[in-house]
Amino acid sequence: MGGEAPVDWFVAEDYGLARVVLQRGVALLYVVALVAVLRQFPALLGERGLLPVPRFTARVPARATPSLFHWRYSDRLLRVVAWTGLLLALAVIVGLPQQGPSWVPMLVFLLLYGLYLSVVNVGQVFYGFGWESLLLEAGFLAAFLGSDDVGTPWITLVAFRWLLFRVEFGAGLIKLRGDTAWRDLTALHYHHETQPMPGPLSWFFHHLPGPLHKVEVLANHVTQLVVPVLLLAPQPVATWAAAVVVVTQLWLVLSGNFAWLNWVTIVIAFSAVSDDVVSGLVPALAPDRAYGPTPLWFAVVVIGVGAVLLVLSWWPARNLFSRRQRMNASFNAFHLMGAYGAFGSITRRRDEIVVEGTRAADPGEDDWEEYVFRGKPGPVGRLPRQFAPYHLRLDWGMWFLALGSSAQLSWFLPFLDRLLEADPATLRLLAHDPFDGERPAWVRARVFRYRYSTWEELRRERVWWVRREVGALTAPRRLPR
Repeated sequence: MGGEAPVDWFVAEDYGLARVVLQRGVALLYVVALVAVLRQFPALLGERGLLPVPRFTARVPARATPSLFHWRYSDRLLRVVAWTGLLLALAVIVGLPQQGPSWVPMLVFLLLYGLYLSVVNVGQVFYGFGWESLLLEAGFLAAFLGSDDVGTPWITLVAFRWLLFRVEFGAGLIKLRGDTAWRDLTALHYHHETQPMPGPLSWFFHHLPGPLHKVEVLANHVTQLVVPVLLLAPQPVATWAAAVVVVTQLWLVLSGNFAWLNWVTIVIAFSAVSDDVVSGLVPALAPDRAYGPTPLWFAVVVIGVGAVLLVLSWWPARNLFSRRQRMNASFNAFHLMGAYGAFGSITRRRDEIVVEGTRAADPGEDDWEEYVFRGKPGPVGRLPRQFAPYHLRLDWGMWFLALGSSAQLSWFLPFLDRLLEADPATLRLLAHDPFDGERPAWVRARVFRYRYSTWEELRRERVWWVRREVGALTAPRRLPR
């Protein structure tokens, strides 16, 4: 594989722990993502899915969405891809590839990246989330961290910090530019109630005092607009800046369900964490710094990749300082060096689509029964569950549908038809099928306005939500005879 060169300047000697967390943490999140592929992709996008991949690949060229599935798609091949990626990620978690030469973990992470890229690029609206690109980019960068027998390349760590900077600083800018509620510090008066998928503590966060909400928003601005700059400062400042990011992200984990967005941000924050600072606090975490010289080929590859990423950085850097800043945008088909951000605008009210069915041929209002989704609000007495870092794609789609997204209608009517067929794969995406696997005669979708209950309503009625009907999304629907 070429000779070796004593390229000491190439190694960041104080970042052994950072490499361990980055490699294993990114791999763990790939496990979560690939489990979701196995459990959800066939029903949503498979051969009989709501948006079948073969229809997509027939009209969209491979150069626009590079994917293995442009060559061929089947649910069986999809499962082979997911299981292969899952086994590779598990191998990284237990540390097997890291024990070999540096080309082994490089190959494993590049395969992981390529396999998941194949999924994301044909995932259409169900995979149109910023954290898909974020996970892909983190997986690509992790390929160039090396193995246990070499030092951690500082170029790769800088690339991870640049990724973290774009995530945090981009989110901070989009908030200030996007909604007056962030500028007048009132965003959290609404956010916990209207966020896509509340968690079990979101009701309690919503009912915190208004002045505290304003303090939270102000702290968020500091964390996302000031702290990211400190990630580039000398140690120990950079480590403490990373610690602020981690604590802030854990606060967000407690307050809602944002798939793996918060967790991947926590993982990449470790790119700024110094061994000396950590071992000074917890001596038992001091890593073994024994490693050999960096192979010349590895240094050349990392430098070359770093140069390519530097060129690609022009587009996200320009986007950060643009008055028309884009949020969660990919500037190339490989999801590298993208733009990130979240909640540039805050919804002031919450509408939910309630899907119902009935066995009655000529139903009255009392004949309809509700389908219950796993994560999104439904029955008012049910406390929201914690699912993150797992991503419930159908439930998130229902949130966007309630916002009036026309793109979501492309799958929603097929979804209603699958309910009429009592399709087992579709029903497994739900928490409760009121008909126990039997076909209903009719289904319909109504729109309800939701709000959190008050403390008094919770005590008196044992409800977390209060809702009222505001309209119909679809008329009652049945299968053609």
